[in-house]
This record gives sequence, C-alpha cells and structure tokens, in this order.
Amino acid sequence: MDDTPLSTDDTGASDDVLMPGLDLPSTAPDPGYQVLARKYRPSKFEDLIGQEPMVRTLTNAFAAGRIAHAYMLTGVRGIGKTTTARLIARALNYANDEVDGPSMDLNFPGVHCEAIARSAHVDVMEMDAASRTGVGDIREILEGVRYAPVSARYKVYIIDEVHMLSTSAFNALLKTLEEPPEHAKFIFATTEIRKVPVTVLSRCQRFDLKRIDREVLTDHLDRICRLENAQVDREGLSLIARAAEGSVRDALSLLDQAIVQGSEEDGPVSAPQIRDMLGLADRARVLDLLEEALTGETAKALDELASLYDAGGDPVVITRDLLDFVHALSRVKAAGAGADLGEAADTVERLARLADAQSLGQLTRLWKILLTGLDDVRNAPDPLAAADMTVLRLAAAASLPGPEEAARILAGHPASPAAPSGGEAPGKPEPASMAPADHFADTAPHPTAPSPAPSSGPSAAVFEPVSPPDRTQPEGEVPMDGPATFEALIELLREKRDIALQTDVERYVRPAGFKPGSFTYQPEPDCPPDLGQRLAKRLLEWTGARWAILASGDAKGGETWSERRKRLEAERLEQARRDPAVAEALRLFPGAEILAVRDAVSAEDGKDETSTEKRA
Repeated sequence: MDDTPLSTDDTGASDDVLMPGLDLPSTAPDPGYQVLARKYRPSKFEDLIGQEPMVRTLTNAFAAGRIAHAYMLTGVRGIGKTTTARLIARALNYANDEVDGPSMDLNFPGVHCEAIARSAHVDVMEMDAASRTGVGDIREILEGVRYAPVSARYKVYIIDEVHMLSTSAFNALLKTLEEPPEHAKFIFATTEIRKVPVTVLSRCQRFDLKRIDREVLTDHLDRICRLENAQVDREGLSLIARAAEGSVRDALSLLDQAIVQGSEEDGPVSAPQIRDMLGLADRARVLDLLEEALTGETAKALDELASLYDAGGDPVVITRDLLDFVHALSRVKAAGAGADLGEAADTVERLARLADAQSLGQLTRLWKILLTGLDDVRNAPDPLAAADMTVLRLAAAASLPGPEEAARILAGHPASPAAPSGGEAPGKPEPASMAPADHFADTAPHPTAPSPAPSSGPSAAVFEPVSPPDRTQPEGEVPMDGPATFEALIELLREKRDIALQTDVERYVRPAGFKPGSFTYQPEPDCPPDLGQRLAKRLLEWTGARWAILASGDAKGGETWSERRKRLEAERLEQARRDPAVAEALRLFPGAEILAVRDAVSAEDGKDETSTEKRA
C-alpha cells in the first residue's frame, strides 16, 4: 500500500476530492447549532437597537467626510461594543462595484465585509487587551501601523477591553494615537471608562452605548421568537428583558435557555416557567409582601417571605424587588399616578394606593432601610434570616411618623390628622372631657381618704399626666377625636378589651408627651418593636383618625402605668398603716401584716369604704 500523502492545491483541498466520480465523505465539521447571540448579531447599522444617537452622529460624519481617526465605545457588557466596532471597520473600508468610499449603508455587503465580520481580514486587527496588556503588545501595533494596508482602504485596529492595558502600554500608544498615519484608524471598546486615562480619552471620539430599554428589548426578543418559530409568553419575555438589565447578549442567552423550557405539546413557554428558570420570585407576591409590611401585618409578611423562599425565590432578588417597588412608590408620590413605571396597569394602581398612605420622607427612609438590608442579605451567613430582619425593620419604620411629622411632634405641634373616611368610625370612644374623673377606682385611693404627703424621692414626680387640652381649637387647627390624655388611652384599651396591647402599653411605655393625634413615649429596653405600630393601627380603627405614635429613646418619659399602679398601692398600704385602728390591730397581733387595701361598698348608702386585710 502506498503511504505517500495526497498532494494538495493552493486551496488546501486534496487532489482526490477534485477527481470526478469519487464520492468521499466531507471532512468539514458540522457547524451545529449557533446560539442566538451569534446568529442574530447585527450585520448593519439599522439592526442596532437603542443606539440611534450614535448611528445618527456617525452617519452625518461619514456624509460630511469628517471621519475621526479614533473612536472610544463604552457601555455595559453585551450592549454591542465589539459588533459596533466591526460595523465601523466595514463602513470605513466599504467598497463594491458601485461605491468606492466610506459608507454607512451596509445593506449590500462589500468586498471586505464578510472577512471583517469573521475577524479574518488582514487589514483589520482585533486585539483583546484583557490577555495582552503589556507594552510589548502595543509595540507590535506601533511597528505595523506605519505600513500601508494590503487590500483595504484603512488599517483598522480594534482593541477590546482597552482599560486593561498597563500604564506603560497607554503611554506608548499616546503619540501614535495623537498623530496617526492617514491610513490608520483606532477603535477602542471598554466597560470601565473611568479606568482609561484622560490623555487617551481626549484623543478619541467617545460614544456611550446606553442600556436597552426594557420594552424595546422585549420587542426585540419577540421578533426573534417569531423568526425561530418559538412561542414564549410576552410576560416571560419581559422577565428576561428585566433580568438582562439592558444587555442584548444576556437577553439572547437567556432566551436560548427559555425556549427549551417548553415543548409543542405543552404550548407556549409561560412566565412562571421562566420565573423558575431565572430563580425569580413572583413580583405580584413581592408586592403583597411589601403591602403587608407597610400595613402592620408583620406575621403575614414573614409568612409570605418564607413562602417565596420555599418556592425558589432568592432573598437577594426579593430584597431588590422590594427596592424596586419602593422606588416606584417614590416616583408615584413625587410625579403622580402618571409616572412611567414600566409596570402592568393593576400593579400601578396598587402602587398608587400604597403611595397615598406614605409621605415622601417615609418612603426615603424605607429606601435606606432596604438598601442597608440588601447588603446585609448579601453578606449574612443566613440570607433568609437577614431578609426577615429587613422586613421587620421595614414594618417598624412604616408605623413611625415621617421625618416632617416627627419634627412637628418634637416641636410641640399636634400631628396632622388622617383624611376623613366618610361617616363616624364605629366604636368611637367617649370623648375625654366626658370621662369620669377617676378612671381607676380599683387602684386609686379612696376619695375621702387624706392624700399622702408627696415624697421627695425621684419616683414621686416621675409621672405627670398631661391634662386635656383646651377644647377651643386655635384657628386653622383640626380637632381630633379619641383620647385626650394618657389615662383616657388606658381606659380606651380596657373598654376595647385588647388585653395584649393594654398589657404592653402599661408595662413598656413611659409617656413623654400626649396630644390629640400624637403620642411620644420612651420605650422600655424590652419593649416590643412593633408596639407603636400596633397602637397606631388600633387607634385608627377606633377613632377614624391617623395617630402619630413616636417611640424615642431620647425622650424623657415618666413612669410606666404598671410602676404608677404599684406606687399607688404602696402609698395606700402606708396610709392604712398610719390609720389609728389599723395601727392598734397590728399592735394587738404581733407579726401581722397588711396584704391589700380594698374598696368595699356600704350597704346603707352604696358609698365605697376602704377595708384592710391582715395576716397573722
């Protein structure tokens, strides 16, 4: 057998392949499937989406013959910088049977277009600065730039990720970049424009390729789906566009992955399938979570967060969605319901309702809380626990008055009442001026008993109940319904039989200032963080007015209601010990002690009489 190798011609093809009648299998590799990001790479300037300002500038420059020698393209990854650089190289070297000069009209491929598009043209050199960063690599360019092009009109040097070049490489490039030969053009691309020296930037025409708008990118994905005969829900394409963050390449890569999520039998690829693929939480449920947190339903909010996590939602993504919604709320509050939010109509309606209940200052505070919480979720060993704490902080902050309202309260002005909801609120408590003078007969001393002398210790004057304000309202001030004193508030809690809230208020609240519509208190160290929120919610239900409840650690509050009750009981015991009859009984029964002082009702006139229990 002859082992002599087959001879080849200049094209590299075997002689046997060219023999007639010989049917040999082709040795060319099967190109296989081409990903969408490569298959639908723009082949002319009209195919670039979202970059109309750059295309218009280049078109006018080429038409006027004012073609720069260096261009700097900057933008996020996948926005089309390298593709645009190749299109500019094709436009510079465009030539066909009818046109022999630079042209932006690439609808009919020129003699050099196909080779430039494949990065195979001898006069168009592409260099990746990420892997060739040294001055030696730039020196190769500088040595070859002085020679005329081989076949094209210009020598074009495309340097991608130019910010990765070393300082010495940039310095070596400066002189040639400032005064290049007439046949040389430079096109730079970078994602980090701030890392490029200003001396280089000042020698280039700069074009900032902007992120593609979500709707524009969604329309682009829809067109590609029709070309590929793929069926994907419009909502799913919007999710992909949102996840791509304005990057066309990222969007096409995700679309490649999304198309195979369904089959012809299953029908179109649905939004939930794409949401599962992306690991996204349902945005409608995230909005439910935000609404529950802002309305004081903390338990439901935590349950919703856990449910989203169990369904595959990433705590980081959920927190970012919350940030997006708070940002949308702020825009609605500042610009009105007509603000461009890029959301569905029902979502915009819900956001408008939530924005009505918050001030712009409150929304700014919620934004800062979520921004800090996002860092916590990213860095915490347990992201779900960090997300839980972020939701709790969000709920606690939502119950506080806004910065403007807090400033009014601290300045001694009453809080602004809520807008009337129409009709009188059910279960409205009796006005404070009609309440009995003594609300707590079971703990207060007998009215006929002499009052004990005030003590000089600090506990004697700690609690100073605020007297009801004058019912004559100053001009321009809106009257408020509900309790007018802290004692009336405690009485209201007893009437409504909200035992848990009453107990917390009595144990953990040190009242610092009480006015109709506003209440400032100093919380005890173990005070529940949502106490103010719960109290404000109940007062809104019972009085129909929005109360500003401010918990301030800097406020100098008085004694708690529990401390006051204990003090009064101690004073009654001391008063009973000084009673002559009780003192005589204690003398006759050595070792006896007074357990309690009770008010008894006289059988004759129904008046209260104080009785004393003793234990031997």
